[in-house]
Amino acid sequence: MKDKFYNYIQKLQDTITSKLEEVDGNATFKEDLWNRPEGGGGRTRVIESGNVFEKGGVNISAVHGELPKTMQQHFGVEEANFFACGLSLVLHPKNPFVPTVHANWRYFEMYNKEGEIVDSWFGGGQDLTPYYLFEEDATHFHQVCKTACDTHNADFYPKYKKRCDEYFYNTHRNEARGIGGLFFDYCKQTEEMSMQNWYNFVTEVGDSFLEAYVPIVEKRKELLYTEAQRKWQEIRRGRYVEFNLVHDKGTLFGLKTNGRIESILMSLPPHVQWVYNHIPEKDSDEAKVLSVLQNPKEWI
Repeated sequence: MKDKFYNYIQKLQDTITSKLEEVDGNATFKEDLWNRPEGGGGRTRVIESGNVFEKGGVNISAVHGELPKTMQQHFGVEEANFFACGLSLVLHPKNPFVPTVHANWRYFEMYNKEGEIVDSWFGGGQDLTPYYLFEEDATHFHQVCKTACDTHNADFYPKYKKRCDEYFYNTHRNEARGIGGLFFDYCKQTEEMSMQNWYNFVTEVGDSFLEAYVPIVEKRKELLYTEAQRKWQEIRRGRYVEFNLVHDKGTLFGLKTNGRIESILMSLPPHVQWVYNHIPEKDSDEAKVLSVLQNPKEWI
């Protein structure tokens, strides 16, 4: 399964980066191959200073070795080895009317001293972070997510949409990072779902990403914007940074397993502002998006 899924994310990285270069029309992804001393490595691809994408990364990695002490405590095991692979992407568009997007699909195995698999699971999801709210864009993104889920189980979309709203939440701000999407983790074999079933589900969600995001980019990337709207985007990007550094499990896992810092922190935007006690004007477009972030809603 680990070889099968790693082959899948290698191809998916190619598909996504090719399409995003086409959408940008100017910048291309720079590739950086890296090795992890303890075992494994990855292929980082970063795009910067494009017509559409100010900064973005589409990274894959496959790492293995002894499970660090902190992670042993987290999983309640002793002296275990692990393998983890996944694709992680974040795109920060230049235009404040184009939303930031994040997605991740991953697979994890844990082994005993004899090298036998004692546990394995899939995880992942995709979520949208707009700076200005276009409700038809939110509906489109969620509808694509729901369609991918419904092929496998009608309960998946409402369950994983709810988890997404709960997970991508800045508790110290009492507001969501964005308008959500899907988030699932620890998807293990059950009587109803084999690991092959989970593979089929996760890869369907991965394959749906471009359909969920690219039409929104194409619709909004040419809209004119003001310096004030750009400033709002940079203030909201600050909230994005706060979540990734304070709450995000993937970031923390990478840091605790001696992951590659440049690849882990590629999710951070290049231009950000923290303005003291910034409160948008009542009934403004900025206030509108903030009200949705403080009260997550159903889009479908």
